[in-house]
Amino acid sequence: MLRLVGVPVFLWLVLVPRADWLALGVLAFAGVSDWLDGKIARAWNQTSRLGTVLDPLADRLYIFAALLGLVVRGIVPWWLMAVLVLRDVLMVLALPIMRYHGYGTLPVNFAGKAATLCLLYSFPLLFIAGYAAMVGDVARIMGWAFAIWGTAIYWWAGVLYAVQGLRLIAQTRRADHPLETDEKPLPGVAATSGHGSHPGGDPAQSDQTAPGRGSEGSGPPPSGTSHRKGAKSPP
Repeated sequence: MLRLVGVPVFLWLVLVPRADWLALGVLAFAGVSDWLDGKIARAWNQTSRLGTVLDPLADRLYIFAALLGLVVRGIVPWWLMAVLVLRDVLMVLALPIMRYHGYGTLPVNFAGKAATLCLLYSFPLLFIAGYAAMVGDVARIMGWAFAIWGTAIYWWAGVLYAVQGLRLIAQTRRADHPLETDEKPLPGVAATSGHGSHPGGDPAQSDQTAPGRGSEGSGPPPSGTSHRKGAKSPP
């Protein structure tokens, strides 16, 4: 909850008083608390459905707030924000489809975590890049390196989410509509349904020629049939 409250505070510090160092402090607090939150949850095995929704939501809001501040102040171009926001828009549009098939939000994969980490590293560096001297130059190079890699991995994580979602939907469709196998006779093999009919022949002929099977008026049974298990010899 503190991380979510920190999002508008961070954006206000960036846009209104332009207190970059205070804004970076809020962003650093968000990153450390995110790491500590996950570590405590794994150590004590404490998870909740609300937490699995709010945790990635807070990360995306910080990314959006930092991008908005960087774009408004002219530090990064608008297309970088458009590329990142477009990926999240597609993810949001996919949620109704997943819920229609009985699934909720997909768990965060490793690529998504790595992309978020790269982006949250890049934004503070890009804020520092606005300052002169060698520190600003180094921060600019490192910041753009993290931003480019983070954007690429961010989209790669989205592709992995799409593949995972399509597999789940395919499994659901196979479970709801199992394949119906129709037993069709092979070419040249007599059909076994009905009254023992033979393809292209007389049904009675099939009954008479069936091995081990007698019929009325067809004479004595073949030799050896009386020696089957359970058969009795004639008096």
